Amino acid sequence: MSAKKRKSKEKKPKLSNDPLDTTMSLGDHLEELRLRLLYALAGLALGAILGLFFGRYIINFIKQPYISVMNKQTSKQTTAPVEGKPDVSEVRGNTNLQTLAPAEGFVSYIKISLVAGLLASSPWVFYHIWMFVAAGLYPNERRYIYMAVPFSAALFIIGAVFFVVVVAPLALTFFLKFNNWLNLGSNWTFQKYIALITHLMLVFGIAFQTPIAIFFLNKTGLVSIKALSSSRKYVILVIVIVAAMATPPDVVSQIALAIPLYLLFELGIILSYIASRRKKS
Repeated sequence: MSAKKRKSKEKKPKLSNDPLDTTMSLGDHLEELRLRLLYALAGLALGAILGLFFGRYIINFIKQPYISVMNKQTSKQTTAPVEGKPDVSEVRGNTNLQTLAPAEGFVSYIKISLVAGLLASSPWVFYHIWMFVAAGLYPNERRYIYMAVPFSAALFIIGAVFFVVVVAPLALTFFLKFNNWLNLGSNWTFQKYIALITHLMLVFGIAFQTPIAIFFLNKTGLVSIKALSSSRKYVILVIVIVAAMATPPDVVSQIALAIPLYLLFELGIILSYIASRRKKS
């Protein structure tokens, strides 16, 4: 058989239809990086503009815990002052957040709007970062990332909303009642309130990433399911310490963060167990 016939009968390598499986030169990688950065920056700019446009609605959402707590307190007010105590209207606080500087409201509005816009555009940004990085990953690694990214975004939103809807009213009620017990007025400023709420929304959003962290620690072989299960008492101690450091010095916020953290830790173990069972079957 001639050399030409042997070559023609040789099996030709299959070309992958997945663009991530193709190889690129250094110049192609740099061009790809430049395009991905341009797309990401364009998304950030659009998110910032949308955040400025919807900033008032975002701030009204963040103010809901304060408004609900203050309205409940106002409905309990009495007109007659108690002897030896200041006027109840002063103690209970104002139903409107206060500003102490002419530009305080404007500056806080800009900050909140920009941060909200950046958070809203973050999936778009992470998508393009992922598309650049994914070329160096194996198919099974890509599959886990495809599953983790939307799950992570959903957990972050759930954590932030959980704080605003459930935890914030409880924490604000605690602070308000404690101030009343000390005969102090609760005329909170807009800037301080927004800073506290947004900080804790971020804390709860990040804390709700615990199942994903546990899952990837197990998948990479750093921690086994048996080790995770046997370390529960140490995990509880760490969770309590983290909750105490990440939240204001009130028991309500600390417990409200510690309990979901532990439940999310257990969820991470369950997900790791299910993945290991599927791998064996």
